[in-house]
Amino acid sequence: METQAEKTHTCGTICLKYLLFLFNILFWLAGGAVLAVGVWTLVEKSDYISLLNSSLYSASAYILIAAGAIVIVTGIIGCCATLKEMKSLLIVYLILLLCIFLLEIIAGVLAYIKYQECFPLCYQLDEDLKQNLQMTMQQRYRQPGEDSVTEAVDKLQQEFKCCGSNSSSDWTGSVYIQDEDNERLIPDSCCKTPSDHCGRRDHPSNIYKVEGGCIMKLEEFILSQLYILGAVGIGIAFLQLVGMMFTCCLYRSLKEDPY
Repeated sequence: METQAEKTHTCGTICLKYLLFLFNILFWLAGGAVLAVGVWTLVEKSDYISLLNSSLYSASAYILIAAGAIVIVTGIIGCCATLKEMKSLLIVYLILLLCIFLLEIIAGVLAYIKYQECFPLCYQLDEDLKQNLQMTMQQRYRQPGEDSVTEAVDKLQQEFKCCGSNSSSDWTGSVYIQDEDNERLIPDSCCKTPSDHCGRRDHPSNIYKVEGGCIMKLEEFILSQLYILGAVGIGIAFLQLVGMMFTCCLYRSLKEDPY
C-alpha cells in the first residue's frame, strides 16, 4: 500500500512539473514578445514620437521593455526551480509572480485614477501636442542643425501617409516653404510617390490628404501601443494566476528540499 501511494504521489508530482514547465515556457515567450514590441517601438518609432517633445508617449515603450525583461528573468527562475525541484527556489519564483501580479494591479488602479483626474484636461493636452507638432514642422523642418527633425518629419509623413500636423495647409506658414524659390507648396515627403520637386503640386491625386493630419495618425499609433500594453498585461496576469496555482501544488507535493 505504501509503495502504491508513493508511486501515485510521484506520478502526480511529475505531471505538475511538466505543467509548470510548460507554463514557464509560455510565460518566457510572452516576456520575449513584450520585450520585442518595446524594442521595436523604441528603435523604429521613437524618432517621430520625439517630435511631440513629450515623454508621456514614449513611456509605453520603456514599460514594455522593462516588463518583458522581468517576465523573462522570472520565467528562467521558474524553469530552474521546476527542473531541479528546489523548494527554496520555488518560493522565490512564487514571490516574484506575486509581486509582478500586485504591481500590475497597482499600475492599473493608478492609471484609472490618473485618467479620471486628467480627463477634463485631456482636450487641452491634445491641443498642446498638436500645436507643438505644427510648430516643429513650421519652424524647424529643413533648417540648419535640424537634420534629425527633418528626417523624422519625412519618415512620419511617408509611413503614416499624411501631410502636415492637422492638414497639408499647415505647410503654408512653414519657414522652409516660404524660403524656397522653386514654388514648392509642400515637402516632397507629402507626395504619394516622392520625387524631386513633386511638392510643387498639392492636388489630392499627388499628395496625402488625411483628415486630422499626421497628429491623428500618430495618436492612433500611440493608442494601439497602449492597447497592446493593456492586453498583454491582462494575458500575463491570467498566466500568473495559473502559474501560482501550479507552483503551490508542486511545492506541497515535493519532499523536503535537500538544499
